[in-house]
Amino acid sequence: MKKRSIFLIASCVMLACSVPVFAEEGGTEMTSESTVIEANQEVSSIQTEEIRIPNGEKEIFGVLYKPETDGKCPVVILSHGYNGSNADFVGECEYFASMGIAAFAYDFCGGSVNSKSSGESTDMTVFTEKEDLKAVLDYIRTLEIVDPEQIFLFGGSQGGLVTALTAEERAEDVKGLVLYFPAFNIPDDWRNTYPTVEEIPETLEFWGLNLGKEFFVSLHDFETFENIGTFHENVLIIHGDEDAIVPLSYAIKAQETYENAELVILPGEGHGFSEEGGVEARELAGRFIQKNCR
Repeated sequence: MKKRSIFLIASCVMLACSVPVFAEEGGTEMTSESTVIEANQEVSSIQTEEIRIPNGEKEIFGVLYKPETDGKCPVVILSHGYNGSNADFVGECEYFASMGIAAFAYDFCGGSVNSKSSGESTDMTVFTEKEDLKAVLDYIRTLEIVDPEQIFLFGGSQGGLVTALTAEERAEDVKGLVLYFPAFNIPDDWRNTYPTVEEIPETLEFWGLNLGKEFFVSLHDFETFENIGTFHENVLIIHGDEDAIVPLSYAIKAQETYENAELVILPGEGHGFSEEGGVEARELAGRFIQKNCR
């Protein structure tokens, strides 16, 4: 039987993730090897480390936030939205690390005008970003500080779609998912914009980023909900009820598609939460990770 729950939070939520997405328009029982801080406690210090991960001919830049710990700890990998960067999740990363959870936020190759990773935006697609995340996951698993049995994926907006697709392929390596307003509508929106492949331009400047034709071609026959839902671990989806970019109906359908999903609906929040709302959202995410570290 599917375990589904929907919560409506009366107090609004979240740190501003200012990146847009496609549409027209991311007490705990532990194993003996892993450490996480109990609720309402904080680690004494956090260190950051810049890392560059090879991925074929490309290189992925990211920042690792490391809690002070004597043992291995859980880790969450954070994937930004369209034309965003790792810096969009500084608040989340610092918060998770303060709880004893390592966090790694990175830049997609060609995913932003501010990306520190290699690659051109005209070569970027949802599926090249999926390959980036898989390379990051492989690398993070090898770090001495990381408990490889306690790896969580976190994505916002387009990064939420990428995160969900990656989890389908790498379910054995992922303990749970956190999705901020995931842009499951991207294929539908662009299919509506360009009903036939022949109508797709060679390049298109969209929301400040130059996209190549393959971005749209690769999505043209892709159906989101035929490609997610086999991931059986717990999923937390946080979505505002005033999101004008990704309709709430997509989050509801995703919650119904997953076997074990919780949807938290934030009244008055749009696509990219308010500063006040962001605080609540990352607290929800942190509790979710704590709870699922078993």
